[in-house]
Amino acid sequence: MNRYLTLSAVALAAALALSACGSGSSGSSSTSMSGMPGMDSSSPTAAGSSAAGTPSSSAAGHNAADTMFAQMMIPHHAQAITMSDTLLKKQGVDARVTALARKIKAAQSPEIETMTGWLTTWGEPASMSGDQSMGGTMSADDMHQLDAATGAKASRLFLTQMIQHHQGAISMAKDELSQGANKDALNLAQSIASSQQAQITQMKALLASL
Repeated sequence: MNRYLTLSAVALAAALALSACGSGSSGSSSTSMSGMPGMDSSSPTAAGSSAAGTPSSSAAGHNAADTMFAQMMIPHHAQAITMSDTLLKKQGVDARVTALARKIKAAQSPEIETMTGWLTTWGEPASMSGDQSMGGTMSADDMHQLDAATGAKASRLFLTQMIQHHQGAISMAKDELSQGANKDALNLAQSIASSQQAQITQMKALLASL
């Protein structure tokens, strides 16, 4: 399942996710920055929220790594939200898995808005030019399999796919931490790395219990 989506393919998903968020929905690289996340809702989204509320802070210096981090994490988050929405429409899914899917949506939707705001403030495009690819993302076939799965199979497939997805997000966050300059972006990257690693541990335990 370790396939790749080009940024151009995922950009539409990001736009759709933002549109859905704006309509009132409450739920749902192979470059140096590889991978697409879910951040625990109890983790410090303050990194993103404060940035959105104080544009002068976000504008105070950024480099190419900060820009790439936001441009690639936005569609990565958008796919995680789509995966969560797909699972939440199903019947017979383990309640612990649906609770995790809701938590991923609740955390990542506002982060998309925050990072989009950063790019606007920085005067950077919302998506990267060219044909950039990201590891950790689901292919169209992967998404179709999740859509078709039911019950316990859907629970296991969602967890397996989201673990891979989170691993990609953590790789992207670590690249930002080693190469980025903007304080708000670095704070969000640290939050994503720590919260999603904790969720990977949780998901592996859930998988073992299903």
